[in-house]
Amino acid sequence: MAESFDLIVIGAGPGGYVCAIRAAQLGMKVACVEKRATLGGTCLNIGCIPSKALLQSSERFSEASHKLAEHGVLVSGVQLDLARMQARKAEVVGANVKGVEFLFRKNKVTWLKGAGKILAPGQVEVAGEVHAAKHIVIATGSDSTPLAGVPVDERRIVTSTGALELERVPRHLVVIGGGVIGLELGSVWRRLGAEVTVIEYLDRLIPGMDAELAKQLERVLARQGLTFKLKSKVTGATADAEGVTLTVEPAAGGAAETLRADTVLLAIGRRPHTEGLGLVELGVAQDARGRVVTDAHFATNIPGIFAIGDAIAGPMLAHKAEEEGVALAELLAGQAGHVNYGAVPSVIYTWPEVAAVGATEEELKAAGTAYKTGKFPFTANGRARAMGDVDGFVKILADAKTDRVLGAHILGPDAGTLIAEIALAMEFGASAEDVARTCHAHPTLNETVKEAALAVAGRALHI
Repeated sequence: MAESFDLIVIGAGPGGYVCAIRAAQLGMKVACVEKRATLGGTCLNIGCIPSKALLQSSERFSEASHKLAEHGVLVSGVQLDLARMQARKAEVVGANVKGVEFLFRKNKVTWLKGAGKILAPGQVEVAGEVHAAKHIVIATGSDSTPLAGVPVDERRIVTSTGALELERVPRHLVVIGGGVIGLELGSVWRRLGAEVTVIEYLDRLIPGMDAELAKQLERVLARQGLTFKLKSKVTGATADAEGVTLTVEPAAGGAAETLRADTVLLAIGRRPHTEGLGLVELGVAQDARGRVVTDAHFATNIPGIFAIGDAIAGPMLAHKAEEEGVALAELLAGQAGHVNYGAVPSVIYTWPEVAAVGATEEELKAAGTAYKTGKFPFTANGRARAMGDVDGFVKILADAKTDRVLGAHILGPDAGTLIAEIALAMEFGASAEDVARTCHAHPTLNETVKEAALAVAGRALHI
């Protein structure tokens, strides 16, 4: 038996590394297992961070090419240096993963390099050595969901991993899936010059988010040049030396058509990555979607084994995983760790951005909850006009009797930042009036939140 620990975390993504660091802060002897050459998991290496770097760079390219002239800034001969853009992305990723490595050293977290397998409660094998632990946490994240008939080669038919590494701008990029990943990466390559077609099985984009928000986002992205084929399904894809031929059928049945693309991005969702961990042999319960089944304290049915993040039920969000990692570490230390899932925000980093927290109107109607709505457009906000970013709105939903904020949905500039105020309000059980009576600096985008809160009571000032 090799070294023993109080806690071994399998997976060094946002949930795993944060859980390890918090547990170490609380006095535990901690190890974190990671098979990649770098820490940070999918998020830092091939997900959230590199995609945001490319989103930022592509926004700058689009702005220089199309928007600066209206500000009186004349730029001629704008050219794309994709190799430099990709190099910058790699530099951003490198700085972030090195930062996590520094935090491990600072907090005395041991990095066990290699793939981890749970041999028995309290025993984890890594690179041929067996380590003992009082507690084991599964934080292995997720992988891209495959689609029958669409074989991924990460060259012509790619997942988000390959879409982040393209060496040239495709003439035509077909995105399968109208969710977060598809729209973000579709936006990147559209800004850089690709024709982009998004194929979505349902009759709307961003399933699960507010329907009004989704419809407005579709209009905005269509104006940016993205083309949408809704209520459609891809039943086959064949790659050759020149590109990919896709077979597309109506979701409800009907005649098929073929589409030709240089590159196809498969982005229909993600699934838990739990293979090779020894869970079946141990009898760790998993649901029909392959997620590890846990109780309210993240415990599996096997004593001493816990799970967090994308490996368990709930939204597959890095910050959700982080909150669970902290809560679990504190529970193991005898504290009162807790995650309020009703106040976990979600963001789509298109431009304008999309952000939401809490219930949608559709969910409130289905639950029979009486609610009030307050909405305010960015066209009526002075800062948004000065920026030249007036698409979208803020919508706040509040309980009809108590005025407590039940949810909020934003399409607009920096929506991902604006949603934090409402998430905080919901965490503290605030009413729409509480938000409305809070003084907001002028001129700021945050005033749209105040005005939407005022609008819940029918007293918005600037519309």
